[in-house]
Amino acid sequence: MIRKMRFGGEIGTICQMAYVVKDIDEAIAWWVEKMGVGPWFVLPSFGGEGHVFRGKPCTSYVKIAMSFAGSMNIELLQTLDDEPSVYKETIDRVGYGFHHFGFAIAGDEIEAEVERRVARGEVLAHRAPVPTGGKVAYFEGGAGAPGFVELIPATAGMDEGFTRFWEQTREWDGKDPIRPFA
Repeated sequence: MIRKMRFGGEIGTICQMAYVVKDIDEAIAWWVEKMGVGPWFVLPSFGGEGHVFRGKPCTSYVKIAMSFAGSMNIELLQTLDDEPSVYKETIDRVGYGFHHFGFAIAGDEIEAEVERRVARGEVLAHRAPVPTGGKVAYFEGGAGAPGFVELIPATAGMDEGFTRFWEQTREWDGKDPIRPFA
């Protein structure tokens, strides 16, 4: 079982901060120009089969971009439709901006953690299978929270993918700021 991931993240800690954005290309340009963060790895479409929002199948899609600022993964999410989703809900409620903290949970412990949180009364808002293995779970943050809490399964695939992105950000020379996710 993974306890510490190669990119510096640790099981049981925040490893990601995510933002919903109106235009992912404009958002990437801001992060590159103002914060020096890059390159960005873009997944043109994520959603569909297996996604569940508020207990019902979810048919919405988002475009995703990821990069790193140090060992913190930064994720940008742009909705691609008007279907109900955890992303559109945030935009409708508070507008564009901060969306969630990503919390790394050991891949083999995530289902038990979801059950524990539900039993404590936390509100499960979204479940989705991810290409790196397992299923993420979004919980409402609760009173005073700036956004959702996403439980991210820390699988070998997640560690490999995040580490591949992180390694390319460590010595980034400013060239090719947008790259394919795969």
